[in-house]
This record gives sequence, C-alpha cells and structure tokens, in this order.
Amino acid sequence: MSRAFVFPGQGAQTIGMGRALAETFPGARVVFDEVDEALGEKLSALIWEGDIETLTLTENAQPALMATSIAALRALEAEGLGVESAAFVAGHSLGEYSALAAAGALSVSDTARLLRTRGRAMQAAVPVGEGAMAAILGLDLAAVREVAAEAAGNDVCAAANDNDPAQVVVSGHKAAVERAVEIAKGRGAKRALLLPVSAPFHCALMAPAAEVMAQALAGVSIAAPKVPVVANVRAEAVSDAGEIRALLVEQVTSAVRWRESVAWMAGQGVGEVWEIGAGKALSGMVRRIDRAVAVRNVGTPEDVMAAKEASAG
Repeated sequence: MSRAFVFPGQGAQTIGMGRALAETFPGARVVFDEVDEALGEKLSALIWEGDIETLTLTENAQPALMATSIAALRALEAEGLGVESAAFVAGHSLGEYSALAAAGALSVSDTARLLRTRGRAMQAAVPVGEGAMAAILGLDLAAVREVAAEAAGNDVCAAANDNDPAQVVVSGHKAAVERAVEIAKGRGAKRALLLPVSAPFHCALMAPAAEVMAQALAGVSIAAPKVPVVANVRAEAVSDAGEIRALLVEQVTSAVRWRESVAWMAGQGVGEVWEIGAGKALSGMVRRIDRAVAVRNVGTPEDVMAAKEASAG
C-alpha cells in the first residue's frame, strides 16, 4: 500500500500556523526565513502574529500556505519521512505549487514569488464585487455543470472545483453564480451557498491572470519532480518539466479535478493520504471520495511524531 502527500489550498489559513514547527524543527524555520527573503518582507510575522483579514488576502494566503506546508514537510524529513516516502504528491489549486516545491520541481524561493504573483494576478483579473464562487452540496459534477450552463446566460458560470462526490464549486460573474445557487436549490441540492472569496477562481474570467502566470513561469527553472505530481488539470501524474509549466498556466482558468485526482491515485494503489500543512479540508474530501483510503494530517510537531510512530509500526 503506497502513500500520497497532498497540500491544501486557500481557506486553510489560520494565524499561528506553522509556528510550532518552526520553533521545534530548524529545517522548518529555514523555510519561513527563505520565503521572507524571497518576498522581501516578513510574511512569517503576518502568519504568526498578524490579523486574519490581511493573511486571507489572496497574495498573502497563497505563499503563506505553501510555506507552512513545506515547513511541515521539512519536519517530516528530519524524522526520515521525506517526499521520497510518497508515491505521488498533489495539491488543491495553489497546493499544486506546494506539491511541486515538495517534489523539488520548483525552489521554495521561486514558488513563493510565483504564488505572490499568482495571488495578485488572480485578484486583479476581475474587479472586486463582479465575480463570485458558490459551493453546491448534494449534486454531482454532471448535475452542477447543467446548473452552471443554465445560470450562465450571457455571463460566465462554470464548475470550478470538483471537490468530492457531493461538493462542487461554481465560479463566474456574481449574478450568474447567484442564479446558479437558486437553480441548484430547485434541483435538489442539500445546500448552495456563496463562498467568502475575493475573486472567481478557476474559470474563464481568470484569463488575464493566466497570461501573467505564463510570463512568470517562463522565467523560472522547473526540474523533473522527485516523485510524480498529480496535476489539477489532468487528474493524473505528470513528470515532464515542460508539461508541468504549461499545466500551471492552464490551471488558472481550468477546473480543479480533485475528486478524479484522488480516485486516480487510489486506482494506482494509494491507500494512505497525508495532508501536509494547515487545515483538514482535503482529508474530509478524501474520506468522501474513497472511504478505503486512510488519511492523516501533518501540521504540528505532534502530528509529525505521530506519523513517525505510525510508520515505524
């Protein structure tokens, strides 16, 4: 039975995340220092002592969550559980960048700068208030695609995150997303609610951000990953550096195929998924996708030691 490491996306951020890791494991501390230096500011101070509103700004949340994930990975490495102990790595949206940094395809410094650029570009792509995202619970992907198509009209509305069998997120123009919420309720959705996000991610409205990322990624060195990375756009593993670069650009406007990604890894023999970094959102999704897959969270020193003990056993 093999293991996969997965890395969270936006929404998992909390004040104080990763601090205990940095205080316990020198390698984890180095990650936060490296990110601070790459960005030319004390992002670590914001993460550990700032206010949640500022941390939640897309341009801050993206590099902050990556830093926390890689710090947790460095702590695991210190206990002999590095990325090579995983058969695959994957991440949800920005988490794919964390996965690539974990696998050595991107340097931590480059990843921090790319995510700062990505956060700013995604925020700038659509004026605040013009876009929205909504979670539809209790309808499958095919049903939500029908809802989105009906809601779109002359606007953009698309299935943006296929998270698990009972949760699909739609994204697009605010009016169209609001229409989708009402249509979904009429179609039997258990719940349909607007999400507290600042931009409509993973839909055609993000095209200006994709152009920015194409330029940013063109100037960055990408190595072959030490372990295969399961790409959001493909829902299967990729290892070619050129393909990874192209898919990261495509990812900005494309749906996050998380349900399919987890199912694909399970089909490759993955029986254990470790969520590396802040929060437990992905663990919940994995459980709903395939109950046979065991999940473990690694975000604190205690989690790291528990993972070591379990692996030794």
